[in-house]
Amino acid sequence: MMKRLFLISALVVCLMCCEQKPTTTFEKYFTDQTLRIDYFHEGDAKTETVEVDELYSYEGWAGSLVTLVDSLNYGAYYHKVYDQASGKLIYSKGFDSYFKEYQTSTPAINGEVKRFHESAIIPKPLKSVVFALDKRDKDGNLNEVYRTTIDPSERKIAEKDAEVNVYASLDNGDPHIKADILIVGEGYAAADNQKFQNDLKRFTEVFFQAEPCKSYKDRFNIRGVLKPSEDSGIDEPRAGIDKNTAVSATFNSMGSERYLLTEDNKALRDIAGHAPYDALYIMVNHSRYGGGGIYNFYCTYTSDNIFSEYLMVHEFGHSFFGLADEYYTSSSAYNDFYPQGYEPAEPNITALLDPENVKWKHLLSEGIELPTSWNKAFYDSTSLKWQAERRMLNDSIAALKKAQAPAEAIAAAEKLYDEKVTAEDARVQDFLENADFSKKVGAFEGAGYASVGIYRSSPNCIMFTRTDYFCPVCQEAMIDVIESYAK
Repeated sequence: MMKRLFLISALVVCLMCCEQKPTTTFEKYFTDQTLRIDYFHEGDAKTETVEVDELYSYEGWAGSLVTLVDSLNYGAYYHKVYDQASGKLIYSKGFDSYFKEYQTSTPAINGEVKRFHESAIIPKPLKSVVFALDKRDKDGNLNEVYRTTIDPSERKIAEKDAEVNVYASLDNGDPHIKADILIVGEGYAAADNQKFQNDLKRFTEVFFQAEPCKSYKDRFNIRGVLKPSEDSGIDEPRAGIDKNTAVSATFNSMGSERYLLTEDNKALRDIAGHAPYDALYIMVNHSRYGGGGIYNFYCTYTSDNIFSEYLMVHEFGHSFFGLADEYYTSSSAYNDFYPQGYEPAEPNITALLDPENVKWKHLLSEGIELPTSWNKAFYDSTSLKWQAERRMLNDSIAALKKAQAPAEAIAAAEKLYDEKVTAEDARVQDFLENADFSKKVGAFEGAGYASVGIYRSSPNCIMFTRTDYFCPVCQEAMIDVIESYAK
């Protein structure tokens, strides 16, 4: 009898154990909170050092509970988190950074050391972990450049700012299985609050106009967050205009008149911490053409330019989807951004080192030649001529503003610029969309700021010109990223 009761008890215990939910990898190592690791990244073209600044914790983790180790293999760097006891890799995320871009600049090459503030956003570990930073070499291999032990109990509790308001623009449910986009308002004064909400609604609709985001709308959540700036607008250094704004964004970043970034990472992350996010937009309250996008870092765009809708989509192609710029005739502040003879990590450009195994081989048009002829000489000559005229027009506008010319004179110069650039865009689209090579997938020379040696997959794409569609290669890569957040 006792033996029988023992067997029954053992069976009950076994059934109870079977019914218990097994511990997932996430539950084993993390709690459903966010840990923000702030650190300084300092150096020049040949040197770099890393120093942890502060740790902050937030309620809730926006990321996937399943996709913890990043397998996309994009980005110049990787944040990596290891379980201290076992040494097991338990979290990673590829990214690019402002510091990495600075390393390609002339001041950095000349040995000028500069310090940048960065953040790693990770699920909060249950115990102490090893935090490491890996950097990609020219051959594409990741090599560790920094590691330290992080004790999550030493974090600060992130404080809420009463001035910050959060607005839900698209709510599709659980952040763990959605790509959570946060749009941070910059250069919106207190009186611009309604404008921010209107802009947020407008650009939420813009975000889903192009494929593949159009067909994957249910995989996203979009929110806006606003801390009013003291001033409307942002800094325009070439025009002598200084503004006091929430995240200190500025034109003329890296010496490029339309490159728009901020170096105040702490202010940006403090504001963003009021809502769950996987990716950050900075929506700038300004009418000038300007923007920027850094992979898994942030992107920017101006709200009121005639090309703002294009800017919003193009820059997010960089910052969320890991796509490279495909244009090459515009000036940039970079030197040797994609070194000749090495394969870029981005999915939409190639050095074509092995034409028989180009990374988008399965999408190539039937019978296409590699490299693919596309009347490049004509495009280059006309585009370079336009770029010279564009610079002259922009210089004239900046000079008028700096001299505090009458508003009518500035408006007339800006109108002329808009008319000229609109006409040039129409000419370029006609050339690219009505030729024998149009809509083909091959290897078209000219991409990644390089006229020779770097190739894009299609003649036209949002990453190349101000068109309204992504090419097949970009679309496929974008779907891979979306699905990594929707598990």
